[in-house]
Amino acid sequence: MVVSRLRRRLKEVAGKHEMTPSQVSVVTRLDRGGPASASDLAAAERVRPQSMATVLAGLDEQGWIERRPDPADGRKQLVSLSRSGQRWMTENRSLRDEFLGHALQDHFSEKERQTILQACALLDRLTTL
Repeated sequence: MVVSRLRRRLKEVAGKHEMTPSQVSVVTRLDRGGPASASDLAAAERVRPQSMATVLAGLDEQGWIERRPDPADGRKQLVSLSRSGQRWMTENRSLRDEFLGHALQDHFSEKERQTILQACALLDRLTTL
């Protein structure tokens, strides 16, 4: 519940956007991991290829992604962030980082900040199980 509330708060800070949670997840994955095929994205997000096709169609319609042939396999397409998608990620990350930096500095002691970092490491480990 705490993670969900923090996520909602960070969304408020970063401003409104017209992406679904699934679209945000894919854009984030492309930002961190670089270009990927639709089937690789579906596997990584643990959704059916048909569901990923719907997510990608919405992102394509909004101009957040680009598609190009896979140089290793011409039958596949690689999906990557467009300039608009990259710009959104950069701006969004900056706004969230600024909020968190100020909030942690202004409202938490050094010991509390260290505890939060330790908790984040444990939560990260939990996500890989």
